Amino acid sequence: QVQLVESGGGLVQPGGSLRLSCAASGSMFSIYNVDWSRQAPGKERELVATITSGGSTNYAGSVKGRFTISRDNAKNTVYLQMNSLKPEDTAVYYCNARHSHYPSLAYWGQGTQVTVSS
Repeated sequence: QVQLVESGGGLVQPGGSLRLSCAASGSMFSIYNVDWSRQAPGKERELVATITSGGSTNYAGSVKGRFTISRDNAKNTVYLQMNSLKPEDTAVYYCNARHSHYPSLAYWGQGTQVTVSS
């Protein structure tokens, strides 16, 4: 069983930065692939970034070059560094951990609100 807790959201001006954290409880977190996704009001959930258990990363085109996903397995934490934020980045951000060998073993956090506004 893995429990995920997101933090780091808040209100930021356009052009600003935030770092989101996804802290996991439970063992063997290093063998999970982790996604950050987001959902804005009235819109479908969008996959933003992925980091695999091996450290490979992938990004949505809308955030490439502005967002960076990373992980610290010693701290059981995955980060999403968000720079050059835009109003369209406003959403609830969720992290999702998927077992790298058994993808049906998947867990979600409760989400953290990010609002980009002047």
